[in-house]
Formats: sequence, C-alpha cells, structure tokens
Amino acid sequence: MAETTTTTVPPRGFRGAEQGWPALHRIPRPPHRVPFVGDVIGSSRSTPVQDSMRLARRLGPIFRRNAFGKEFVLVSGAELAADLADEARFAKHVGLGVANLRPLAGDGLFTAYNHEPNWQLAHDVLAPGFNREAMAGYHTMMLAVAERLTERWDGAAGVGRTVDVPGDMTKLTLETIARTGFGHDFGSFERPRPHPFITAMVGTLGYAQRLNAVPAPLAPLLLRSASRRNAADIDRLNRIVDEVVRIRRADGGGQGDLLDRMLDTAHPESGERLSSENVRRQVITFLVAGHETTSGALSFALHFLSLHPDVADRARAEVDRVWGGSVTPGYEQVAKLRYVRRVLDESLRLWPTAPAFAREARADTVLAGEHPMRRGAWTMVLTPMLHRDPAVWGPDSERFDPDRFDAPAVRSRPPHTFKPFGTGARACIGRQFALHEATLVLGLLLRRYELRPDPGYRLRVTERLTLMPDGLRLRPERRKALAPTPLGPTAD
Repeated sequence: MAETTTTTVPPRGFRGAEQGWPALHRIPRPPHRVPFVGDVIGSSRSTPVQDSMRLARRLGPIFRRNAFGKEFVLVSGAELAADLADEARFAKHVGLGVANLRPLAGDGLFTAYNHEPNWQLAHDVLAPGFNREAMAGYHTMMLAVAERLTERWDGAAGVGRTVDVPGDMTKLTLETIARTGFGHDFGSFERPRPHPFITAMVGTLGYAQRLNAVPAPLAPLLLRSASRRNAADIDRLNRIVDEVVRIRRADGGGQGDLLDRMLDTAHPESGERLSSENVRRQVITFLVAGHETTSGALSFALHFLSLHPDVADRARAEVDRVWGGSVTPGYEQVAKLRYVRRVLDESLRLWPTAPAFAREARADTVLAGEHPMRRGAWTMVLTPMLHRDPAVWGPDSERFDPDRFDAPAVRSRPPHTFKPFGTGARACIGRQFALHEATLVLGLLLRRYELRPDPGYRLRVTERLTLMPDGLRLRPERRKALAPTPLGPTAD
C-alpha cells in the first residue's frame, strides 16, 4: 500500500501498540491478562524470546503481549515479515533492548536512530572495510586466531577432556574481530578467566534485557544495584576501548583496518570525519556485535554437528576434498565449502543468534493489507519463528536439515524468509565477515576433529539479547592426518 502521509521523523520515545495500531483488538493475545501486570504471569524474565516463541505457536503469525501496561505486537509469519521488509514503507525501529544499549553505544551503527546523521556517515566510511579485498586481508589473521583455538583443543583431545564450546567460541571471535579490525590482542586464550571486556559486555547485555522486564517507574528502585554494576561495566568497556584507540594513535596508524578507517577516512562526498566520541561508539559496536553473534552461531552449529554424525561426515568429506592436504586453506577455498555453509545457515535458521529485529512504519500504512499502522507504529519480527513458518519451511520445520539451503531449495522459496542478519539498509554491515569466519572455523574443526557430544546434554538456550547454547561441552578427538591430495571440485 502506498504511503499516505509525509515521511518525517517519527515520534521519539516508547510508543505502545495501542498508540499506533488502530485495529489492535483484532490481533490475538494471551487469554489470561492481569491488570497492571499484563501477560507476564507465568513468563520467564530470563527467556523472553523463548516465551514469545511458545506464544507464537499458540496464537499464530501475529500476536500481542502486554507487560506492565506496555502493549507490543510481534510478527512471526513469512507473509507479514516480507511486507515489513519493504524499505519504502518501513524502516528499522530502535527500541526495547537495543535502545537500552544506547548509554553504551550511542549512535553507533547498531543503535543509531534512523534520523541521526552519524549512521550514514559511519556506514559509508566503513563499508569498504568489508569488501572482497579487505576480507581477503583478514583471512590470514582469522587463521592465526583459529590456530590458538586448535592448540587449546589439541590439549583437551590429548587427555580426553571436554571443551567449553560457547566459552571458546567467544574467545575465538573476540580475538578475531579485535585483531582484524583494530590490531589488538586481548590474550583471551592465555587467560584463566574471561577477559574483562567479555565480563563487562555480558553484564551490559543482560542489564539491557532486564530493563524490559520491570515497570519503567520502578526500575530505579528494583534495579538499583544492577544499575550501579551496569554503569561500572560501561565505564570499563569505555576505558578498554579508549586504550585501544590511544595505542593506535601513539603508533601512528595501523595497516588500513577498520580502526584506521574510523580515525583517518573522510566521507568521499562530504569530507566529514567521525568524531572521537563516535569512534569509541563504533569500536564498541564492532567488538560486541562482531563477536557475540558469531560465537553463538558457531556454538549452535557445533552442537548440531555433534548430534548428526551423518551431516558431520558429509561436511568433513567436503572439507577433505576441497582443501585436500593443504596446510592452511586460502581465502577462495572457504567459499567453496558449500555444504559446510549450509550447515551454518541451517543452524542460523533454527537459532538465529540475533533473534529479533524491529520495524516501524515510515507513514500511515496497512500491513499485509489487513492491519492498519500509523506513522511510527512498530512491531518486532520474531526471527526463530519466521524461520519455522511451516508455510515456507514445511511441516518438519523444527528438524535440522542443511539441504534446505541447497541451491534449488533456496530458489524455490519466496524472498525475505531467512533473516538472521536483519533486513534492509540497516542489516548487519559485517555479515560477510561473520559468514567467512564461521565457515572457515567450522571447516578447520571438522578437518581436525571428530566431535563427541555429552549423551546427557539437552540443548538449553541462554538469552542476553543474543542467543547462546548454555552449558554446551563437546569432546574433540583428533583425526588421523590426511595425505596431501589435489584440490577437487565442490558439490553444488
């Protein structure tokens, strides 16, 4: 439907659905609603995404929830999500947990409001840092960090010990983005405990999520001590990042990485540069977003590989065939791991580590021809349920099957049904970086190890705005060394 009003800046601040959805009463809601409290009775403050997934299964592709008088609309159906992807009518909405991160990340790429000029400035300055030439330059550093991981896993394999998969993937991805983007080494693999950056980051993400679970007027009272800890965490993150930037300035520059672009590159048209404050915010954004979601994606993929040895064998055979006996794979060889990439995509389908994205109406419109929305009205797309819509993914949508992503299957699906990196102009700028890194690491681990699961483990998913397997441990077993073989063609 065409826009019916001018596209000026929507109103700021929280807007409940009752303000923007004139026909809200037509949208299903949970049956038992308590005055003031709303629908939160029986829900979990620590797993709001999984609570909403359960509601989506009961209530359908669009439903609403009420928490302490705030009304929210959530969407999980593919038809609705596809309409929301129309950039002419909808834009990114910064709200809920994302807005709660603004004291930390301000107008960084992830948390900026659409009207804030630093988003476009930073995007245009930094986008070339993710082109093919830049990615090829990052590849060698990705390999070096992965070698530190395999040294750690070799030690565990040698004594039959299990490894902490989420913990090690977090160390891997933090070191990867720190080294490739900012020339910094946090020494994560040499530390007996998580780096203070990780501790502070987990604290801020958890606090941002907790803010949504209490009534706003009571938050200063109920979260007094948590608020103090959050302020200390933000201060620690700022100090760590300021030190990274200070070292770079003292060294007189690096080798053209993301930090050099932030400090030295002017916008190609306007000549503007990022301010020192915005550089800090962008570094924090990349360090947090650049490792947290990728570590979760790798952890879920390794979990599924350990449970499906037939899939692991097929993926391992592809790695052996494509990489042969080469000691380290080249940049171009990673993209040839098409089946390994399918494993990653299928893991991201079932458990997208960024589990939701919000969209707001640029002007008065009607969603999917049925639900009127006023300018500024917003909704949250529940990505794990979009990825499970049986109308798109079939009646077995809960089943892990990487062949859903073979070329004919992908071509047969309508657009906008697979959204692990968000949608539109505000989709993740680093998605190709994350996909290359994750595919490379999965290939290296499959070639080197058999992955043995704990027979008693059942997947538990922890939420801190992102999703991560909780308590996942695997036992790596070294494979016999392969004889050098010529590189072969890849499967389609």
